Amino acid sequence: MSSDSPTSGFVAFVGAGPGDPNLLTLRAAELLGKADAVVLDDEQFGPLLKYCREGVEVAEGDYVQRAKAGQLVVRLCAGDPMLFSSIDDEVAACVAAEVDFEIVPGVPPATAVLTYAGIPAATAVPEFRVVDAAQEQDWTSHAATRGTLVIYNGITEAVAIGKALIAGGKPDTTPVAVSSGGTTTEQYTVVSSLGRLQADLKHAGFTEPALIVVGEAVGQRDRLSWFETKPLFGWRVLVPRTKEQSRSLSEQLTAYGAVPEEVPTISVEPPRTPQQMDRAIKGLVTGRYEWVAFTSANAVKAVREKFEEYGLDARAFAGLKVAAVGEATSQALVEFGVKPDLLPSGEQSSEGLVAEWPPYDSMLDPINRVLLPRADISTDTLVAGLTELGWECDDVTAYRTVRAAPPPAPIREAIKGGGFDAVLFTSSSTVRNLVGIAGKPHNVTVIAVIGPQTAKTAEEFGLRVDVMSDKPSASALAAALAEFGAKQRQAAVAAGDSPRKPSQNRRGARRRAK
Repeated sequence: MSSDSPTSGFVAFVGAGPGDPNLLTLRAAELLGKADAVVLDDEQFGPLLKYCREGVEVAEGDYVQRAKAGQLVVRLCAGDPMLFSSIDDEVAACVAAEVDFEIVPGVPPATAVLTYAGIPAATAVPEFRVVDAAQEQDWTSHAATRGTLVIYNGITEAVAIGKALIAGGKPDTTPVAVSSGGTTTEQYTVVSSLGRLQADLKHAGFTEPALIVVGEAVGQRDRLSWFETKPLFGWRVLVPRTKEQSRSLSEQLTAYGAVPEEVPTISVEPPRTPQQMDRAIKGLVTGRYEWVAFTSANAVKAVREKFEEYGLDARAFAGLKVAAVGEATSQALVEFGVKPDLLPSGEQSSEGLVAEWPPYDSMLDPINRVLLPRADISTDTLVAGLTELGWECDDVTAYRTVRAAPPPAPIREAIKGGGFDAVLFTSSSTVRNLVGIAGKPHNVTVIAVIGPQTAKTAEEFGLRVDVMSDKPSASALAAALAEFGAKQRQAAVAAGDSPRKPSQNRRGARRRAK
C-alpha cells in the first residue's frame, strides 16, 4: 500500500510501541486520526484512542469486510508488527480479499524498554541479539553472545533460562536485568546476575510483558537510569480540582514520573440568576468601570462565555485596566487576548493584589469603580482592601461553586485505604469537599497544600501536612512535592534501602524485593 489517499478502504497494521503512548510514530498517529474503525486490545492500548477522531468505532470481528466496504481500519499491534507479533495470517486474509494494506513500524520493546531502564542496547561489544523464549531456543548458542541478549516472553522460565545459559558457558556473575511494565509508570526493574536470579526474582511478582536482559551493558544502569529515578516515579497522586484546572498540573506531575488522577471536588455552575452578570457586562462595555479584577481562571471563563453570548470579544476591554490575582488567572486572560495591567509580584492572593493596587486619585482616575466578577463563596478581603483605597466595588457573582458528586467506589476506597501516594490540596475548599465526598486520606498518604490557610484547614480535619509550596501556585505545589519525593528517594538510597512509594508503607501493602 503506497498511496497516502486511497480511493477505497484499506487496513493499516500499526505498531503500537512498547507501552508509552507518547512513543507512537507520527504515521501511526496520523492513521489513527483518520480511522473509521480501530481494532485493539482496549486494556492494553486504550490510551491510544486519544489520537482518534470523535466517534471512531472500536471494531471486533471481520475487519477485512469493513475495509472492502470502504472503511479505513487501523489494527493496533504490540510493539512492532514485524517483530514477534506475527500478522502473516491477517495480511494473507487481506491479500485473498484484494484489500489494500499498510504496515507501520512501531518502536520495539527490545530497544525502548532498555533505554527507559538505563541500559544501552549495544556497548563496546557491538552484538545485540533478540530472541523469543516462546519459541524453542538453543540456549547454548545464545550463551555465546558476547554483547547484549534480550529475551521476550521468558519471565515464567527465567530461572531455567539462567541455568541453561550458565550450562552453556556463560559465567554465573554475568549481569541480568528483568523489567516489566516497560516505558510506563508501572515499569519495574530488578538487577541481578545469572547465579542469583532465582533468589532475586523469588518475591518480585513479575508478569508478562517483561524483558530479560543479559550482558555487561546492564552494569551501566546505575549511571544511565533516568526514568525510574524520577522524583515521583510511579506515585499515584490525587488532583482534587476541576478538569479544566487540573490539566496543566497533571501534565507537570506526569513529567515528574507520577500517575495523576483527577477527581473533581467542586463543580462550577452559572449564577442562579443571570441579571447581575448581564448588568456588569453592559457596564463594562459602556464605560462604567476603571478596573476589572479577576481572582480566578473560572472568573475569566465566566466573563468570556458572557462575551460570546453577546457577540463580544477581547476588544471590549479597550480603555479598561485589568488586574489578575496570579499566574493561572493571568494565563487565562492572555488566552482570551487580554494582557493584565496589574499582577502581584509577591504573594499571589487577594492580599497580595491589594498590596500593589494604586489608591484612587480623582486627578488621575476619571472613574472610581471596579468590577469584581467572582465566585459566590469568595471572601471580602479584596472588596475591603479596595474600598479602603478609595475605590467603589461592584462585587458580582460570576459563577457558583458547588460540591461535586462523590467519585466512584474504587477511588473512595483508595483514598481512605492508602491507595494514593499523595494528595494535592489547592485551596481550603478542596480539603473540605474531598473529605465530604470521599472521606479522609489514609495516614500514609503525603498531604501537600498550596499555602498556610489550606494547611490550617487540612489540620482542622485531622490531616498531617507534609508539603507546603513556597508560593501559592499549583505549579509551585507540584514542584514542592517533587522535591519532597526526591529527598525521600535520596534518603533511602543513602541508607542502602530501595526507594518505596508512600502507599507501600501501609499495612498489608504488597512488598517487592529488590
